[in-house]
Amino acid sequence: MNPPSPRSGLYAITPDDNDTPRLLDRVETVVAAGATWLQYRNKAAGDDLRGLQARELLALCRRHGVPMIVNDDWRLAAEIGADGAHLGEDDGELAAARAVLPAGAILGASCYADLALARRAAAAGADYIAFGAFFPSPTKPNARRAGLDLLRDSASLQLPRVAIGGITPDNARSLVEAGADLLAVVSGVFDAVDPAAAVRRYLDCFDLPPPQPSPASAREGQTSSP
Repeated sequence: MNPPSPRSGLYAITPDDNDTPRLLDRVETVVAAGATWLQYRNKAAGDDLRGLQARELLALCRRHGVPMIVNDDWRLAAEIGADGAHLGEDDGELAAARAVLPAGAILGASCYADLALARRAAAAGADYIAFGAFFPSPTKPNARRAGLDLLRDSASLQLPRVAIGGITPDNARSLVEAGADLLAVVSGVFDAVDPAAAVRRYLDCFDLPPPQPSPASAREGQTSSP
């Protein structure tokens, strides 16, 4: 299992894409460009396809040394040995997931625009808390809206804070300045004309260094050289 650090940067969330080879290609570009964490989420897939895609993406993330989190389904995360799970308000109890996931697994919680919910998540064993949507989101146009004060007021919980919802490279820096540790993005990277360049623009908001090739990627590059 990969460690949960670094704890700041881009938290890429997969789009709904039932074409598994295409999804893997899209994710490879984003992860290789420096995405910090990856969350697998596919609301359109059935159980069998979700299991297949989750396993394939986990192998990809392992090659790049990037933690992979499964959205909604902590049972699937435990079954495939993913690095963690992310739960919304209708996805079961955090305490139940924490009891089943292996030691060191990353457990995240959607807290929307509710600081009290974030406090309860922290008490139940969450490793990070997510707030949003901060801006109008093409992925979830009817999502509840959150304010920057949530990021500031939740600092006392001493957990990484994830911002989500309509985040672009142009508005992301305001979230980082307010205390966001990770920027969760779907369309901002996967629908970008140049996804790798979009990743770098998000990372620039944290003034992070460019990614270094993983040992596995370096070996593959040497093998493919003429």
